[in-house]
Amino acid sequence: MNQETLDRLRKLSQQYAFDSIQMHEAIGRQAGLSGTDHKYLGFIIQKGQMTAGELSTLTGLTTGAVTGLIDRFEQKDLVKRRFGGDRRKVIVEPNTEKIMAVFEPLYREFRSKSEQVMASFSEQELAVIEAYFLKAIEVMNETTSELNAKQS
Repeated sequence: MNQETLDRLRKLSQQYAFDSIQMHEAIGRQAGLSGTDHKYLGFIIQKGQMTAGELSTLTGLTTGAVTGLIDRFEQKDLVKRRFGGDRRKVIVEPNTEKIMAVFEPLYREFRSKSEQVMASFSEQELAVIEAYFLKAIEVMNETTSELNAKQS
């Protein structure tokens, strides 16, 4: 791959990341959350019930910040906080039905347009796109792990 192609793809990747942040901020605002809180809620939906400590590890947030996050979600009835054992262990349960009711309408048009974009590619092209995303995710996860390990 020549340098010009590499530069062009790197700029497109950065633009995609920037535009994604802006879109998620806008969706979060519509739902009454910050974009960051909106994405952290996505972790809870994806992973399901978890402890506050697990959420802290997953997000990289301090336990105090996770407590505030859970408080904000609980105020909007998006999660339920349960105490395990001696009340020091907090378990976060997503209110999936409520979360979907809030976010599904906000994503409906985006999801439809995204599906139209994907349908414009051949199966072979989609396989290449999928391979790129899988490899890029692996690189991001490795980078995140390395950077987090340096903090410890």
